[in-house]
Amino acid sequence: MPVLINFNGELIPEDSKLFTVANRSFRYGDGLFESMRVMKGKLNFPELHADRLQKGMKALKIDGYSQADTWFLKEKVEELARRNKIKHGRARLTVFRDAEGLYTPSQNKMAYCLEIQPLDEPRYYLNDKGLIMDVYSELKKPFNYLSNIKTCNSLIYVMAGLFKQQNRLDDIFLLNDSSNLCEAGSSNIFVWYQSHLYTPALSEGCVEGVMRRVVIQLARDNNIPVMEAQINAEILNEADEVFLTNATKGIQWVMGYGVKRYFNRISKALIDELNKL
Repeated sequence: MPVLINFNGELIPEDSKLFTVANRSFRYGDGLFESMRVMKGKLNFPELHADRLQKGMKALKIDGYSQADTWFLKEKVEELARRNKIKHGRARLTVFRDAEGLYTPSQNKMAYCLEIQPLDEPRYYLNDKGLIMDVYSELKKPFNYLSNIKTCNSLIYVMAGLFKQQNRLDDIFLLNDSSNLCEAGSSNIFVWYQSHLYTPALSEGCVEGVMRRVVIQLARDNNIPVMEAQINAEILNEADEVFLTNATKGIQWVMGYGVKRYFNRISKALIDELNKL
Protein backbone atom coordinates (compact mmCIF):
# COMPACT_ATOMS: atom_id res chain seq x y z
CA MET A 1 0.00 0.00 0.00
CA PRO A 2 1.55 3.38 -1.02
CA VAL A 3 2.16 6.06 1.60
CA LEU A 4 -0.52 8.74 1.33
CA ILE A 5 -0.34 12.51 1.71
CA ASN A 6 -3.13 15.07 1.95
CA PHE A 7 -2.94 17.63 -0.85
CA ASN A 8 -5.64 20.28 -0.48
CA GLY A 9 -8.02 17.80 1.14
CA GLU A 10 -7.42 14.91 -1.25
CA LEU A 11 -5.55 11.79 -0.11
CA ILE A 12 -3.10 10.77 -2.84
CA PRO A 13 0.15 8.73 -3.09
CA GLU A 14 3.19 10.64 -1.85
CA ASP A 15 4.99 10.23 -5.19
CA SER A 16 2.22 12.06 -7.10
CA LYS A 17 3.16 15.06 -9.24
CA LEU A 18 1.58 17.93 -7.33
CA PHE A 19 2.39 21.22 -9.04
CA THR A 20 4.32 22.98 -11.81
CA VAL A 21 7.39 25.19 -11.70
CA ALA A 22 5.01 28.16 -11.29
CA ASN A 23 4.37 27.10 -7.67
CA ARG A 24 5.12 30.08 -5.43
CA SER A 25 6.61 28.02 -2.63
CA PHE A 26 9.13 26.59 -5.10
CA ARG A 27 9.83 29.92 -6.77
CA TYR A 28 9.87 32.32 -3.85
CA GLY A 29 9.59 30.35 -0.62
CA ASP A 30 6.12 31.91 -0.37
CA GLY A 31 4.68 29.85 2.46
CA LEU A 32 5.24 28.38 5.90
CA PHE A 33 5.22 24.98 7.55
CA GLU A 34 4.34 23.31 10.83
CA SER A 35 6.19 20.26 12.21
CA MET A 36 4.09 18.20 14.65
CA ARG A 37 4.29 15.00 16.66
CA VAL A 38 1.73 12.19 16.63
CA MET A 39 1.66 9.74 19.55
CA LYS A 40 -0.75 6.81 19.86
CA GLY A 41 -2.61 8.16 16.83
CA LYS A 42 -3.24 11.57 18.41
CA LEU A 43 -1.77 14.96 17.55
CA ASN A 44 0.21 16.50 20.41
CA PHE A 45 -0.53 20.12 21.41
CA PRO A 46 -2.99 20.83 18.56
CA GLU A 47 -4.15 24.14 20.09
CA LEU A 48 -0.60 25.53 20.20
CA HIS A 49 0.17 24.39 16.66
CA ALA A 50 -3.07 25.90 15.34
CA ASP A 51 -2.37 29.18 17.13
CA ARG A 52 1.11 29.44 15.63
CA LEU A 53 -0.08 28.40 12.16
CA GLN A 54 -2.85 30.99 12.14
CA LYS A 55 -0.53 33.76 13.35
CA GLY A 56 1.94 32.86 10.62
CA MET A 57 -0.70 32.82 7.88
CA LYS A 58 -1.98 36.22 9.06
CA ALA A 59 1.55 37.63 8.98
CA LEU A 60 2.08 36.35 5.42
CA LYS A 61 -1.39 37.59 4.40
CA ILE A 62 -2.52 34.15 3.23
CA ASP A 63 -6.32 33.86 3.17
CA GLY A 64 -8.13 31.05 4.94
CA TYR A 65 -6.28 31.22 8.26
CA SER A 66 -9.54 30.88 10.16
CA GLN A 67 -9.93 27.44 8.54
CA ALA A 68 -6.57 26.29 9.93
CA ASP A 69 -7.87 25.87 13.46
CA THR A 70 -7.45 23.17 16.10
CA TRP A 71 -10.22 20.99 14.64
CA PHE A 72 -8.69 21.20 11.15
CA LEU A 73 -5.24 20.12 12.35
CA LYS A 74 -6.49 17.27 14.53
CA GLU A 75 -8.90 15.97 11.90
CA LYS A 76 -6.45 16.08 8.98
CA VAL A 77 -3.37 14.81 10.85
CA GLU A 78 -5.12 11.98 12.69
CA GLU A 79 -7.00 10.89 9.56
CA LEU A 80 -3.74 10.72 7.60
CA ALA A 81 -2.10 8.73 10.42
CA ARG A 82 -5.00 6.25 10.38
CA ARG A 83 -4.97 5.84 6.61
CA ASN A 84 -1.21 5.20 6.66
CA LYS A 85 -1.51 2.90 9.70
CA ILE A 86 0.93 5.11 11.60
CA LYS A 87 0.57 5.10 15.38
CA HIS A 88 3.54 7.31 16.22
CA GLY A 89 4.99 9.77 13.74
CA ARG A 90 6.15 13.19 12.62
CA ALA A 91 3.69 15.24 10.58
CA ARG A 92 4.52 18.25 8.46
CA LEU A 93 1.93 20.67 7.11
CA THR A 94 3.17 23.03 4.40
CA VAL A 95 0.89 25.98 3.59
CA PHE A 96 1.62 28.10 0.53
CA ARG A 97 0.00 30.85 -1.51
CA ASP A 98 -1.87 29.37 -4.48
CA ALA A 99 -1.47 32.17 -7.01
CA GLU A 100 0.11 33.30 -10.23
CA GLY A 101 2.28 36.38 -10.65
CA LEU A 102 5.92 37.26 -10.09
CA TYR A 103 6.88 38.70 -6.71
CA THR A 104 3.41 40.23 -6.46
CA PRO A 105 0.79 37.45 -6.26
CA SER A 106 -2.44 37.52 -8.23
CA GLN A 107 -4.39 36.35 -5.16
CA ASN A 108 -3.81 35.13 -1.59
CA LYS A 109 -5.59 31.77 -1.71
CA MET A 110 -4.39 29.06 0.70
CA ALA A 111 -3.11 25.69 -0.51
CA TYR A 112 -1.57 22.97 1.63
CA CYS A 113 0.21 19.64 1.67
CA LEU A 114 0.24 17.37 4.74
CA GLU A 115 2.67 14.47 5.04
CA ILE A 116 3.58 12.04 7.82
CA GLN A 117 6.54 9.75 8.57
CA PRO A 118 6.47 6.92 11.13
CA LEU A 119 8.54 7.00 14.33
CA ASP A 120 9.17 4.18 16.79
CA GLU A 121 8.92 6.19 19.99
CA PRO A 122 5.56 6.28 21.84
CA ARG A 123 6.84 9.09 24.11
CA TYR A 124 9.56 11.71 24.33
CA TYR A 125 13.01 10.31 25.12
CA LEU A 126 16.03 12.25 26.29
CA ASN A 127 19.03 11.46 24.10
CA ASP A 128 21.45 9.03 25.78
CA LYS A 129 24.48 10.69 24.24
CA GLY A 130 24.60 14.46 24.61
CA LEU A 131 24.94 16.64 21.52
CA ILE A 132 28.25 18.17 20.47
CA MET A 133 27.70 21.68 19.09
CA ASP A 134 29.45 24.80 17.88
CA VAL A 135 28.45 28.33 16.85
CA TYR A 136 27.64 29.00 13.19
CA SER A 137 28.62 32.60 12.45
CA GLU A 138 28.93 32.75 8.65
CA LEU A 139 25.29 33.89 8.34
CA LYS A 140 23.28 35.58 11.08
CA LYS A 141 19.52 35.61 11.47
CA PRO A 142 17.88 39.03 10.97
CA PHE A 143 15.30 40.69 13.22
CA ASN A 144 11.84 41.26 11.75
CA TYR A 145 8.28 40.09 12.30
CA LEU A 146 8.86 37.10 10.02
CA SER A 147 11.74 35.82 12.17
CA ASN A 148 9.39 34.02 14.57
CA ILE A 149 7.64 32.10 11.73
CA LYS A 150 8.77 28.80 10.18
CA THR A 151 8.65 30.06 6.60
CA CYS A 152 9.56 28.08 3.50
CA ASN A 153 12.53 30.42 3.04
CA SER A 154 15.04 28.34 5.00
CA LEU A 155 18.42 28.98 3.36
CA ILE A 156 20.12 30.04 6.59
CA TYR A 157 19.23 26.66 8.11
CA VAL A 158 20.43 24.83 4.99
CA MET A 159 23.80 26.60 5.11
CA ALA A 160 24.08 25.98 8.84
CA GLY A 161 23.27 22.32 8.22
CA LEU A 162 26.12 22.10 5.70
CA PHE A 163 28.48 23.66 8.26
CA LYS A 164 27.31 21.10 10.83
CA GLN A 165 27.88 18.26 8.39
CA GLN A 166 31.31 19.46 7.29
CA ASN A 167 32.47 19.86 10.89
CA ARG A 168 30.92 16.58 12.09
CA LEU A 169 28.73 18.26 14.69
CA ASP A 170 25.39 17.10 16.06
CA ASP A 171 23.84 20.56 15.83
CA ILE A 172 24.80 24.23 15.69
CA PHE A 173 23.98 27.47 17.50
CA LEU A 174 22.64 30.27 15.31
CA LEU A 175 23.31 33.92 16.13
CA ASN A 176 21.15 36.94 15.33
CA ASP A 177 22.32 40.20 13.75
CA SER A 178 23.52 41.41 17.16
CA SER A 179 25.65 38.25 17.58
CA ASN A 180 23.48 37.03 20.45
CA LEU A 181 22.17 33.48 20.74
CA CYS A 182 19.06 32.97 18.61
CA GLU A 183 18.27 29.27 18.14
CA ALA A 184 19.74 25.97 16.95
CA GLY A 185 19.47 24.33 13.53
CA SER A 186 15.87 23.19 14.03
CA SER A 187 15.25 23.90 17.70
CA ASN A 188 14.98 26.54 20.38
CA ILE A 189 17.74 26.92 22.97
CA PHE A 190 17.57 26.83 26.77
CA VAL A 191 20.54 27.61 29.04
CA TRP A 192 20.78 26.80 32.77
CA TYR A 193 23.05 29.43 34.34
CA GLN A 194 23.37 30.55 37.96
CA SER A 195 20.22 28.67 39.02
CA HIS A 196 18.05 30.26 36.33
CA LEU A 197 16.78 28.94 33.01
CA TYR A 198 17.25 31.33 30.09
CA THR A 199 15.95 31.19 26.53
CA PRO A 200 16.27 33.81 23.76
CA ALA A 201 13.30 36.18 23.72
CA LEU A 202 11.11 36.29 20.61
CA SER A 203 12.42 39.80 20.03
CA GLU A 204 15.84 38.18 19.45
CA GLY A 205 14.58 36.64 16.20
CA CYS A 206 14.05 33.01 17.19
CA VAL A 207 11.22 30.85 15.89
CA GLU A 208 8.24 30.80 18.26
CA GLY A 209 8.47 27.07 18.90
CA VAL A 210 5.51 25.12 20.25
CA MET A 211 7.78 23.03 22.49
CA ARG A 212 9.48 26.23 23.64
CA ARG A 213 6.11 27.45 24.92
CA VAL A 214 5.40 24.09 26.57
CA VAL A 215 8.79 23.93 28.32
CA ILE A 216 8.56 27.52 29.59
CA GLN A 217 5.19 26.70 31.15
CA LEU A 218 6.47 23.40 32.59
CA ALA A 219 9.42 25.20 34.17
CA ARG A 220 7.14 27.78 35.77
CA ASP A 221 4.74 25.09 37.00
CA ASN A 222 7.68 23.32 38.67
CA ASN A 223 9.13 26.45 40.31
CA ILE A 224 12.10 26.64 37.96
CA PRO A 225 12.99 30.32 37.39
CA VAL A 226 12.81 30.94 33.64
CA MET A 227 13.57 34.13 31.74
CA GLU A 228 13.16 35.10 28.08
CA ALA A 229 16.13 37.36 27.45
CA GLN A 230 18.89 38.72 25.26
CA ILE A 231 21.68 36.16 25.66
CA ASN A 232 25.33 36.78 24.82
CA ALA A 233 26.93 33.71 23.24
CA GLU A 234 29.71 33.86 25.86
CA ILE A 235 27.25 32.32 28.33
CA LEU A 236 27.95 28.98 26.64
CA ASN A 237 31.37 28.98 28.29
CA GLU A 238 29.89 29.49 31.77
CA ALA A 239 26.56 27.62 31.72
CA ASP A 240 25.95 24.43 33.71
CA GLU A 241 23.46 22.98 31.25
CA VAL A 242 22.22 23.61 27.69
CA PHE A 243 19.36 21.85 25.94
CA LEU A 244 17.29 22.17 22.76
CA THR A 245 13.56 21.84 22.22
CA ASN A 246 11.32 21.15 19.25
CA ALA A 247 7.91 19.60 18.67
CA THR A 248 9.24 16.37 17.19
CA LYS A 249 11.99 15.39 19.64
CA GLY A 250 10.83 17.21 22.75
CA ILE A 251 14.02 17.96 24.69
CA GLN A 252 17.60 17.12 23.66
CA TRP A 253 20.53 17.83 25.99
CA VAL A 254 23.84 19.25 24.85
CA MET A 255 26.98 17.61 26.19
CA GLY A 256 29.70 19.77 24.73
CA TYR A 257 30.63 23.10 23.17
CA GLY A 258 34.35 23.36 22.43
CA VAL A 259 36.10 22.14 25.59
CA LYS A 260 33.07 22.96 27.76
CA ARG A 261 30.98 20.04 29.09
CA TYR A 262 27.44 20.25 30.47
CA PHE A 263 25.16 18.30 32.82
CA ASN A 264 21.56 17.24 32.10
CA ARG A 265 19.75 17.42 35.44
CA ILE A 266 17.18 20.05 34.43
CA SER A 267 16.50 18.51 31.02
CA LYS A 268 15.90 15.10 32.65
CA ALA A 269 13.43 16.61 35.10
CA LEU A 270 11.59 18.55 32.40
CA ILE A 271 11.26 15.64 29.97
CA ASP A 272 9.70 13.58 32.78
CA GLU A 273 7.17 16.36 33.29
CA LEU A 274 6.63 16.63 29.55
CA ASN A 275 5.72 12.95 29.28
CA LYS A 276 3.19 13.34 32.08
CA LEU A 277 1.23 15.66 29.78
